[in-house]
Amino acid sequence: MDVCPEDVLAVIAGKAALVSPARCIGHGLCADACPVGAIEIVMAKPGIAADLPALNAQYETNVPNLFVVGELGGLALIKNAVNQGREVIDTIAKRFATRGRPPFDGVDVCIVGAGPGGISASLRAAERKLSYVTLEQDDFGGTVARYPRQKLVLTSPVDFPVFGKFTKLQLSKEDLLKFWERVRREAKLSVRTGERAERVIRQDGGGFLVTSAKGEYRARSVVLALGRRGSPRKLDVPGEQLTKVMYSLLDAEAYTGNKILVVGGGDSAVETAMGLAHQRGNTVTLSYRKESFTRIKERNAQRVKELAKGGKLSLIFNSQPTEIRERAVLLDIAGKPREIPNDYVWVLAGSLPANDFLRQAGVQLGSRDLTKEALAEAASPS
Repeated sequence: MDVCPEDVLAVIAGKAALVSPARCIGHGLCADACPVGAIEIVMAKPGIAADLPALNAQYETNVPNLFVVGELGGLALIKNAVNQGREVIDTIAKRFATRGRPPFDGVDVCIVGAGPGGISASLRAAERKLSYVTLEQDDFGGTVARYPRQKLVLTSPVDFPVFGKFTKLQLSKEDLLKFWERVRREAKLSVRTGERAERVIRQDGGGFLVTSAKGEYRARSVVLALGRRGSPRKLDVPGEQLTKVMYSLLDAEAYTGNKILVVGGGDSAVETAMGLAHQRGNTVTLSYRKESFTRIKERNAQRVKELAKGGKLSLIFNSQPTEIRERAVLLDIAGKPREIPNDYVWVLAGSLPANDFLRQAGVQLGSRDLTKEALAEAASPS
């Protein structure tokens, strides 16, 4: 929870739980800063748990030399992710120093994810003279790059490899990304953006094979610095590779005077469609494969109904795209085809859980007490 100035909130079961009330400054900053009002401040009950990878003190999974850092490993704090990214590379380097590095046709470490943990791990790898490759399915910056415009990011002082202590506590998303881009440029980091790791396979002869849609990478060690949301679920229809197709909305105000299709039936899809419908000159259509909304908040159900009734938003149920073209989209509506003019498509059909990716890699998952971990983190002076 990067907006908490005292690091006393833990994300538990989709809510922000206040785990250290004595340290909370008590003015609702986190709830105020949330762009979609999704944060609810509650008193966390002892023993609230989540299904997470089982890690040892070095953030290593049950699969030797496969590490997990950052949000996927537990608490979603920038400070944690940066520290963990640095520490796992130190662990890998120490093992090489102790055990040596026999001939190997690959890199020393493959880092999956270029958010705070992945950036830190990449910097440390370069600093420790380890060969590495970093893969990021979206943009450099990971989850932070998808924050809404001017979202405040509040974090404890953090020590970045190569660049030292970063002490600024209140900054916007843009400020943080600008800093990271400077880091990337000056350190000449090698990061392959737009490349999603699809599978990590432990090799019988040692090391790992990391595969993506664009290639294969052999690595002695792997650091998973992923977010918990996993990869966006795609439609798998012709034309989905076009740049007009997106899977998250960063800034509705950046889109005006466009013909837009939003696909999905959850709160994210509905809220995206409503946000775009309020922008000047947009014509927005919301396509959902079922006959009605069944899993959205009552508030959203009422608001989207009012927008549709007022003509600001077109709802098409029992429909799904069958092809995306440069200036149009083909829809199947209850078995009948229809072509609608289109400039942009947002697909918000959920995500492929990160835990599925972990299980495929052989990582054991277990129930962990996030409340206890958050209390320990809040009490830590670092």
